[in-house]
Amino acid sequence: MPVTPRARTKPRNGAAAAPAADTPLHIQIREAIRSKVKAGELIDATGRLMTEAELGAHFGVSRITIRNAIAPLVAQGMFDRSRGRGTFLRSNQPENWVGRLMGFSETIRDAGYTAGARVLQQGMTNRHDAAVRDELRERAVWQLKRVRLADQTPIAIEHAFYPPDIGLELEKRDLTDILMYRVFEQELGLAIKDARQSIGADLADAASAELLGVTPGAPLLSIERVTFGEDGRVLELLRAVYLPDYFRLSISLTRRQT
Repeated sequence: MPVTPRARTKPRNGAAAAPAADTPLHIQIREAIRSKVKAGELIDATGRLMTEAELGAHFGVSRITIRNAIAPLVAQGMFDRSRGRGTFLRSNQPENWVGRLMGFSETIRDAGYTAGARVLQQGMTNRHDAAVRDELRERAVWQLKRVRLADQTPIAIEHAFYPPDIGLELEKRDLTDILMYRVFEQELGLAIKDARQSIGADLADAASAELLGVTPGAPLLSIERVTFGEDGRVLELLRAVYLPDYFRLSISLTRRQT
């Protein structure tokens, strides 16, 4: 997955972050390990992290500094430690079971990431396609377009449409940190019944590639979801593309008896 760590000055061995005046060295090393592992570095094919001695040599710091850097990552669930075997990357790819209705933030937080968002567009619009108009049965709808973040890394672009009354309530809230379905249920008194979702594959165009930090033409996972209230009313129409490295879809299957 494309992760671009902050620029750092390299000390001896060309791998370590130079200590900033106001940031302890072990914290800099911790964040460097986090970024590099997410980029597929410092681990082998089994997910095993380099040893403390190897990391110390790689970053040019003591084993104590490495130990203090790794401990919070283990506590946060990024790694598992196994006595005699080493430290292994956990499989924390967000998993979405068919039949389980969850929003992005709920899914990401369950996987151990910190969810976030950057708002690109919000407000009333009548510039939408026939499918939006037919589903919401409104000429003008309230739209919300956001880049979705996991640990500050862009991994998705969501474009959602809402009936005007719901949208005008949503815009009173912090849209960079909102659990949408919880707001529906607990603050707006909207009971969610179910949703209809389609899943497909897409290729990144120039705009989405720039927002997600990938090259144009890179593969993306795409979804369209229509969420319904208990009364059958459409509460949300969501269109989104995701970096496939971050998501896995699980389906429970039952063999038909003949």
